[in-house]
Parts: sequence; C-alpha cells; structure tokens
Amino acid sequence: MATAALDFEKPIAELERQIADLKRLASERSLDVAREIAPLEAKLAELREEIFRNLTPYQRVLVARDPRRPFALDYINALITDFVELHGDRLYRDDPAIVGGLGRLGSRSVVVIGQQRGRDIKENLKRNFGMAHPEGYRKALRLMQLAERFRLPVITLIDTPGAHPGLGAEERGQAEAIARNIETMAALKTPLVAVVIGEGGSGGALALGVGDRVLILENATYSVITPEGCAAILWRDSGQKERAAEALKLTAPDLLALGLVDEIVPEPPGGAHAEPAAAIEAVGAALERHLAELAGLPPEELLARRAEKYLRMGKFEEA
Repeated sequence: MATAALDFEKPIAELERQIADLKRLASERSLDVAREIAPLEAKLAELREEIFRNLTPYQRVLVARDPRRPFALDYINALITDFVELHGDRLYRDDPAIVGGLGRLGSRSVVVIGQQRGRDIKENLKRNFGMAHPEGYRKALRLMQLAERFRLPVITLIDTPGAHPGLGAEERGQAEAIARNIETMAALKTPLVAVVIGEGGSGGALALGVGDRVLILENATYSVITPEGCAAILWRDSGQKERAAEALKLTAPDLLALGLVDEIVPEPPGGAHAEPAAAIEAVGAALERHLAELAGLPPEELLARRAEKYLRMGKFEEA
C-alpha cells in the first residue's frame, strides 16, 4: 500500500513524479530522454540532501515513524541467513509485536530480537503497532537467556512508541517484565548490540536497549516519552509537540553528544525509506564491525565495560 509523503517531502515527491512521468512517456514512445532527465535527477539528489540536512527534531520524529522505513523483519530477512523464528514466552502466549530467533549474520551465529510494526491497519492490529505486552518482553528475555547459554551474541532492533499501556498488560506485570529485561541485559555474559531503527520510545524501547554498543540510525529517535505526551503533561497542550521534541533532545546527534548512543548509522539521502536496501546494508556493516570488536572479550571484561558504560550516563553540571 502506497504511503503519502510527509509535508516537508512534497517538493521531493513532486519532482519524483515529474521524472517518473517523463520516463513513462519516453518508454511509451521509444524516446531517448536521458539528457533531459539527468539534470532533474541531479536536482532531486540536491533537494533530498538539503531538506533532510535541515530537519527539525519533530520532523525527525515523523521520519522515524514513517511506515515506509525498513522494519525489524526487513532487516532480519535481508541480513540474517538461516533464520529460525522462535515463538512464545512459555507462560502466556506469543506476542507478534516482538519477533526473534536464531540465524547467522555473515558467518557468525546470532540471536536477533526486534520490535515489529505494521504497514497497514490489518498488520498494525496484528502487531499492536509495535507495542509489546509483557509476554513479548518475556519472549525476548527467553531468547537472551538462550543466547547466553549457547554463547551467542544478541542483536536487538528497537522500533516502538512504547510498551502497550492497556489494563491487561498491567495486570500481567508490564513494569516487572521491562525491569527484568533491563536487569538481565545488564548481567548478560554475551555481547549485545542494540540498534534504534525507528522510534525508540520509553521503557518499551529500553527493555531491548541495554547493549554493549547502542547504535542509532541517522533519522531515528530515542526518548523517555513521545513529544505529544510530553507536551500534554508539561503544557497541557499536545500542540506544543515541536517545542517538546526540541527540549527532549531525542535526535541521533543529541543522543551521541549526551553519550547515550555509541554510533550514528548514516541513512541514504532522503532517509532510509528512500533507499531501504542501502539503509539495511549500512546497518549490517555496522553490526558486523561491532560484533567483531566485542567477540574476543572474556565475559568478565564484557560485564565490567558494560557497567562502566552505564554508570557514566546521567552526569550533570550545576550552573
């Protein structure tokens, strides 16, 4: 299903339409229009770069949420060979908002866990818009423990507005499930690399985010709350969402400057949704590099470095 361009992308979409129309006309009439198309394509590349270089924090939130971006299963299907998905938490049920299993990244056996959204209403209802229930986080926990047992590195792909906030989820121990995951990841005796591929929201994201290395895509976001939720709480006006997005420091450059992520993975000009294959390839290369760096560390050193990494966070200076 085609998804409409975001408001600030409309000049890009219009130029893309003109190029497509020109190519279609040339094909129908067997014309050579390469000379006419070349300057338009050059202008398109410049326009993409200019628009995406100057995005506001809230515009980056909109890009991070865009259903045209690659989702967790897109990365898994493209990067992980021999993937075997595992289901269920052995306590309640399988949660489709969390996908995970075993496979190979290159020649390395790994356990991969991701939050999966949907691209249409039917799929979003199935995946609960990427918002996991407690059983989803307990499924992730089971997979992490399996990885530790067989000394396999763990890859997590973060893309959620937050954990499911419903009554049933609270009754089944949502807060405990998230806290247990954080506790387990802090002490996991195997390498863990987390990648924020879209929207990293609240504890729902953090439940997969305590990694030895935390990577983030250029236009992804990572925050304790959505800008709309923050604006509603602080100013009782969700219309202040752009102000909230600025204050939350949720963009990749902000997070890198604060020491909350370790690396920004560049996206193609125009965002990951403009060239999904290139975005996925960039993530795959970054994952292979970081896993290779972590592979030789003994568990004691791995845990010591991880503890030091998170103890460094939260520093502040009094004005």
